This record gives sequence, structure tokens and C-alpha cells, in this order.
Amino acid sequence: MHQKATEITHRLISSPGGRIHLAEQGSGPLVLLVHGFPESWYSWRHQLPALAAAGYRAVAVDVRGYGRSSKPAATDAYRMTALVEDNVAVVHALGEESAVVVGHDWGANIAASSALVAPDVFRAVALLSVPYAPRGGPRPSDVFAGMGGDEEFYVSYFQEPGRAEAEIEPDVRGWLAGLYAVLSGDTAPAPGAPDPHFVGRGGTMRDRFPAGRLPGWLSERELDVYAGEFERTGMTGALNRYRNMDRDWEDLVAFDGAPITQPSLFVGGALDASMTWLADAIEAFPVTLPGLVSSHLLDGCGHWIQQERPDDVNRLLVEWLAALPRS
Repeated sequence: MHQKATEITHRLISSPGGRIHLAEQGSGPLVLLVHGFPESWYSWRHQLPALAAAGYRAVAVDVRGYGRSSKPAATDAYRMTALVEDNVAVVHALGEESAVVVGHDWGANIAASSALVAPDVFRAVALLSVPYAPRGGPRPSDVFAGMGGDEEFYVSYFQEPGRAEAEIEPDVRGWLAGLYAVLSGDTAPAPGAPDPHFVGRGGTMRDRFPAGRLPGWLSERELDVYAGEFERTGMTGALNRYRNMDRDWEDLVAFDGAPITQPSLFVGGALDASMTWLADAIEAFPVTLPGLVSSHLLDGCGHWIQQERPDDVNRLLVEWLAALPRS
């Protein structure tokens, strides 16, 4: 008999960067859930009970720099190879030899890199909202700097230490509410509105956020959970992920163009800008994800897919997991 939906347990485990906080529910094959920016283990609150009920040991981490996990001071402590090491440490600390890894947003990139770098540990990978694109091409910061013309791409904006913190930290709750709303299917800007992924000259990201409206998937209480975590930790640990993209490009040179061969799943929101920007990556899946079991686009859904459409995502994950060979 599987654990009840209310039985989520929390623990801290040792990792190369200090400690990783995780939330755990259920028993059975291990499924590791990795969140994106700006989120936490709490982003998987709908998936933990569903996966536990389906017979899995579901574990959602706070990625290094977030929540109750350690926040090293050095910027380069947030490079991708370090986050992969954290994921491997979690699997082993839980007494397991292998796991299925599921990631959303930056977590999708962390999950993909984990499957690529440690295929003996991560036997299958599911990617939400951000498709796998192999390492390659020009240096990332050069690519981002060339985007937007007179406007600045948000990644470049985030890469300058302290700059985004100065915008966000005076009103963390308000900024998070705006970002969650602007990238949600039901509260996204109307067609033709200024693109929220770019910053106008002399402006801020918040200038393009909708005011005073939460998306349907997010209650005031749930927003309080996210805001409380970032008000306590600050934003630097989370933003340091963006500040390591050139390091990642250098660190992972041995994997240039490499496919992920394990069984995989992709689920995206049809209204997520990533589906347009990274359309070529999706089209390349037959080559880059030769183990792809299925790929899905959810109509009317934005970026926060497992929170906007929890029932759909839970169903797709459980069906995919059930078809995998048991470890």
C-alpha cells in the first residue's frame, strides 16, 4: 500500500556543495524531480503525491542555491557539472544506484546534463518546457548579446552580478507574481505586446509584467511560499545559474553534439516561448533524443507546465514511467 498524499517528508543530505534539501514521498523506483528558476521543490507539490500513489519514490530537491539547500559564495560553484554531482549525491545518499530524472526549465537542462554525464546513474530522463539542445555553437554569452537589437535579452540581464538582484529583492513577492503571470497561459500578454523576455533600454523586466493579477494555478498562499523562500535566501544563488553558461560550454566540450540515448519524454506548453525559440531543437529530437518515447504540447499552457496542468503532466509522467524497464 502506497503512502497517503499528505505524507511528504523532508531531509538534508550531504553533497559536494554542502547540503541538499529534499522532499520525499512514496516508495518504489526512485524518480528525482529538479525545478527551474525561480522555483523550489514546492514546484512539484502536485507530482509528489501522484507519483507516490503510482508506486514510485518521488524526491523533489531544492537545487543548490535555493531554499534550504546550501548556497556557496563562489559564482562558479553553480556550474552545471557541480549540479550534476549534487544529483548523483542525492541518488547515492538515498541508498539507490539509479534513478529516473525529471526536470523543468533550468531543471530540464540539469536533468539532461545528468543523463548525459552520468548515464550509469540516470536511466531515463523527462524534460518539461525546455527541450534538449546538445552543447555546441558559439559561446552562449555572445549569442545572447546579439539578440534583441535595442533591447536586452533577459539572460544577458541576469548575467551581470547584482543587477537583477537590485530589481527583484526590494519586492520579491511582487516580482515573482509578475514573472509567474507573464509566462502563464492564462495571464500572458496579448499578441503584439512588448516581449517580456527582453528589457527596454534603461528599464527593468518588471516594466512588462502584468500588475495585480495572479495566474489561475497560483493562490496567494502558494505565492507566499515562494516569496518567503527567496526573501530569506536572496536571489543570487538562483541567478548564478545564468552566470555559468559560458563555463558550462567550456566544461562540457567533450559532449559537443552528443545525443541522450536513455528513454526520454518531452512535454511543453503550446504558449511557451521556448517552443518557438527552440523549435529546431524539438525537430532534431530523432537525432538528439534517439530514446524518445513520446513528445507532447499542451494547448493553452504556458511555461509553468507541471503547475498549470498538473493532471495532464501527472498522467503523462505515470504512463511513461510505467512503460520503462524496472531497475
